[in-house]
Amino acid sequence: MNVHEIKALEDRHSTGVYPKRDVVMVRGEGAYLWDADGRRYIDCVGGQGTANVGHANPYVARALAQQALRLISCTEVFYNEERALLMSKLAAIAPPGLERVFLCNSGAEAIEGAIKFARLATGRKGIVAAKRGFHGRTMGALSATWEGKYREPFEPLVPGFSHVPYNNTGALTAAVGEDTAAVLLEIVQGEGGVRPATAEFLSSAQQVCRARGALLVIDEVQTGFGRTGRMFACEHYGLTPDILCLAKSIAGGLPMGAVLVGERVPQLPRLVHGSTFGGNPLAAAAALAAIQYMEDYHLAQRASDLGAFLLDALGQLRSPLIREVRGLGLLVGMELKAKVTPYLRALMDEGVLALPAGDTVLRLLPPLVIERRDLETVVNKIARILGG
Repeated sequence: MNVHEIKALEDRHSTGVYPKRDVVMVRGEGAYLWDADGRRYIDCVGGQGTANVGHANPYVARALAQQALRLISCTEVFYNEERALLMSKLAAIAPPGLERVFLCNSGAEAIEGAIKFARLATGRKGIVAAKRGFHGRTMGALSATWEGKYREPFEPLVPGFSHVPYNNTGALTAAVGEDTAAVLLEIVQGEGGVRPATAEFLSSAQQVCRARGALLVIDEVQTGFGRTGRMFACEHYGLTPDILCLAKSIAGGLPMGAVLVGERVPQLPRLVHGSTFGGNPLAAAAALAAIQYMEDYHLAQRASDLGAFLLDALGQLRSPLIREVRGLGLLVGMELKAKVTPYLRALMDEGVLALPAGDTVLRLLPPLVIERRDLETVVNKIARILGG
């Protein structure tokens, strides 16, 4: 099929929910993508955060090929070695106390599981989340998400959710009461504009949860697995979440999510939750390989070093269009004084792929294997299109 035929076929059968960029991607390697015309791009989309170990990662590819010839499907009705090893590995690399694991297929599913587990463990209904937060598009996760454009077409949503201003410790403390099951927060608000939390806000959240019997649920769907310069972003702040939600890069690009629970969540009753595909051997093998690659190649430290360079380099640009540059590790946002979409298109024309984070924020989310020289090229291209 040629490019026009591919586009026409996909458009004919698509539901229309995704805005399409006018390009057909056919191949990836490391931090690069190639389109059907053979043009190479520096990828700062990174599969919306799923490609931390890079495209076509050799560890993941080998694990998939070997496991596919052994066993692909095996629900948790049966024991399985790959699943057991992955659960043990996740417990070993997680913040202290998170010893039990529920495996699922996506970030939204991880959030759904966390909401259910928190309500079950506490006997309470209330969930306190943050304004500008984004936790997914399924009904429970959507109820925790703040932005009206995501929520309003599907109301009424799940009751019991409230939202407080991010980084406002007073508002958070006032919102947690005797019916609060959990406080649900991101360490860096990704879709909400790449806004890092303050240490004071996160520390207060942990303290008020402990004092008032609520659970602290941390959403690391985007910030986990080395993205911010630590294996998990909550390590920057010394947090010990009661529930930790993971997904995106957990399995090197394959669909997978996980809910890690601590000692304040008692052993759950049989059959209160489940997932047909959760913890399947293929995804588990991919996840073990991806995590091994992260450790062997020190990707968290790499994200810390390259992220510091990128933040500094972008911060030195002097375009009048730039309002602020912020981020943590290789999760970086540049807030503009104009709508971001035209500049994303211009960057793509220059051979760089980037993401929006709201209407005015240009977000960079490259694979953690990206080379510094490619980031230098990205900075130069951004300077060119912004006149900085």
